[in-house]
Amino acid sequence: QVQLVESGGGLVQAGGSLRLSCAASGRTFSSYAMGWIRQAPGKEREFVAGISRNGGRTETKDSVKGRFTISRDNAKNTVYLQMNSLKPEDTAVYYCGGRLVALMNWVPVASQGYDYWGQGTQVTVSS
Repeated sequence: QVQLVESGGGLVQAGGSLRLSCAASGRTFSSYAMGWIRQAPGKEREFVAGISRNGGRTETKDSVKGRFTISRDNAKNTVYLQMNSLKPEDTAVYYCGGRLVALMNWVPVASQGYDYWGQGTQVTVSS
């Protein structure tokens, strides 16, 4: 089992940048595919980006492609989400998700594909 703790959220103006971090406990972080999922007020959770166990494959939601980049450092048990050119519609609580997987290059691309969750970090983008 893995425990996840997000950080790095905050208030930023449109066009600005934020970098979210998700620190994982345990010694088997490299056995987990990881992802970022967000939930805006009154909306369902939606997949934003995911990364395979070894970082060799990433998947990104179309609306954030070219603006958001997911990465991971298995030596530090941490996954990141670099968010650039932020828009007001990116405002949401961002959750880190993890799933224990066998395949090295598989990435869950739906929020339901993740079994472990952090507590979330608020991102607010003002216009």
